Amino acid sequence: MTNNDRMTVLGSPEPGFETILSPDALNFVTRLHDQFAGRRQERLTERMVQRKNIENGRNLGFLSETAAIRADSGWRVAGAGPGLEDRRVEITGPTDRKMTVNALNSGAKVWLADLEDATSPTWSNIIGGQLSLYDAIRHQIDFTSEAGKQYS
Repeated sequence: MTNNDRMTVLGSPEPGFETILSPDALNFVTRLHDQFAGRRQERLTERMVQRKNIENGRNLGFLSETAAIRADSGWRVAGAGPGLEDRRVEITGPTDRKMTVNALNSGAKVWLADLEDATSPTWSNIIGGQLSLYDAIRHQIDFTSEAGKQYS
């Protein structure tokens, strides 16, 4: 398994995982940590304070800075970005290889790759799901079941 001088991956190595947990990827995560760890801790502290305030009876309200938006009946959120305008047919599912191939072949206009609710958050499932996505965007994903059925 790949490590760097500031990060050690403790999960069990499995085939293909070095693609996802590459030295570049770990260095990127290290840089993200360096840049955002302080702000992340501040936000977590703010959330704990807010939770305590709510538990003690404080009501949630709206920011005074957003009063003009709430008062303007003509205000509208921006439209959907390119590729998201037509979402009449979409599919949501886990990112294991078989489901990834099936979702991409389903004919749906949008596939929401679900690494949360549709997936048990085990080490193997999460990293394996990332590997499925890595292969899918490169058009190199396939799957063969234990019974020999092939999916591509």
